[in-house]
Amino acid sequence: MDTGLQLYNTLSRKKELFQPLNAPNVGMYVCGPTVYSDVHLGNCRTFISFDLIFRYLKYAGYKVRYVRNITDAGHLEGDRDEGDDKFAKRAKLEQLEPMEIVQKYTLGFHDVLRMFNTQPPSIEPTATGHIIEQIEMIKVIIANGYGYEVDGNVYFDVEKYSKEYNYTILTNRNLEDMLNNTRELGGQDEKRGRLDFALWIKAKPETLMQWQSPWGMGFPGWHIECSAMSAKYLGAEFDIHGGGMDLAATHHTNEIAQSEACSHKQPARYWMHTNMLTVNGTRMSKSAGNGFLPLELFTGAHPLLKKGYSPMTVKFFMLQAHYRSTLDFSNDALDASEKGFRRLMSAIGLLDKLSVSEQNDFDIDALKEKCIAAMNDDFNSPILVAELFEAVRIINTVYDGKGKISADALEKLKQLINDFVFDILGLKDEDAGGNDLNGVLDMVINLRTEAKANKDYATSDRIRIGLQELGIQLKDGKEGTTWSKA
Repeated sequence: MDTGLQLYNTLSRKKELFQPLNAPNVGMYVCGPTVYSDVHLGNCRTFISFDLIFRYLKYAGYKVRYVRNITDAGHLEGDRDEGDDKFAKRAKLEQLEPMEIVQKYTLGFHDVLRMFNTQPPSIEPTATGHIIEQIEMIKVIIANGYGYEVDGNVYFDVEKYSKEYNYTILTNRNLEDMLNNTRELGGQDEKRGRLDFALWIKAKPETLMQWQSPWGMGFPGWHIECSAMSAKYLGAEFDIHGGGMDLAATHHTNEIAQSEACSHKQPARYWMHTNMLTVNGTRMSKSAGNGFLPLELFTGAHPLLKKGYSPMTVKFFMLQAHYRSTLDFSNDALDASEKGFRRLMSAIGLLDKLSVSEQNDFDIDALKEKCIAAMNDDFNSPILVAELFEAVRIINTVYDGKGKISADALEKLKQLINDFVFDILGLKDEDAGGNDLNGVLDMVINLRTEAKANKDYATSDRIRIGLQELGIQLKDGKEGTTWSKA
């Protein structure tokens, strides 16, 4: 099955013809969120990008099993197995059980992705639901000579592995440079080598999340969950592994090592990575003070935003940049995307009002081929969007009486719009119904109520003022907060 799809493979650092292991079946694994806090925009960009890839693969005729995990255990603050468990730390801060933290932020993650109109994956496994599989994989790694246990901790032996496999195959880094840039082991460090990483971590008496294992009570390292779950649901070898580019150097490098140490096979044929976000040319981060959450972007409740932008405007903005390119947020860029999205939706709204003619001035088949060519070129959504504005020009030309379209060509144009705007890009007309707005506002109002309960009046006021600037008036009463259009 050859669809002509070319995709960029991080492994080879070039575009390659997509040839699945078992066409038309495709296995795709994408690293999901660590649900200890609200999902950030960088995560959203990754999941919107792979939603686009998922949608297009299905359009191209593939049967896709899309697996995206939920990390709900084992992710320490430092990638070098240092610091506190992220869930335990947040649970102590909020005075909740760790699984309450997991539930709260998993629900929030799903709510945000629904606002972006992404499709759910085929399978969404959790780390805590697959402790047995992780333990079994660690046992095989040890048996194969690539893991060792020290006082209840189990580590991966990178030096031993590197003698037989290319540890830096994904990033093409120099192993000696990596060793030189890694701090010397302290006298109390149990690891044999500076690049060794934890497969299983011994629990302290106060550890909130711990499980029984052959090495005593403990919890899995961060990287092992993805190796175990991708193998369980997609096999030792599968087609696509995706995630943000920040995961390539450590998490994905260690995933490959674990999987090869276990099965002696490279797990994924194609590794795909989304690029980072910037704000006014500066990398987005909490520490820089320029990072904002999706809901802050929707409401405008952030000092760097002059107003809020709808979920579809933000999604359209993201899709106007290629998934491998840096995406820069600014008020001007978002304003331009808002106008472009409205122009697209306005034209689509005219489709049923167009008059047909015996004469036809437009080649819709050629336009469709250009749309397919754009997506076959490594899922090039910005080129696709540009081609769709040719469809906008056709619609407006016919509506203004300056061009003629036949009934057959109009049906093809409607199908093209449905396929590429709604089914592949995953956009929707937000003005077509009020239910989505109700859901967004209910969530925002709940966040404001929570902020007030926590005496965070600054955030509460920012949300109220942001909504007011968008034409939404809030009214607080005994029965709660209601809203109306000003």
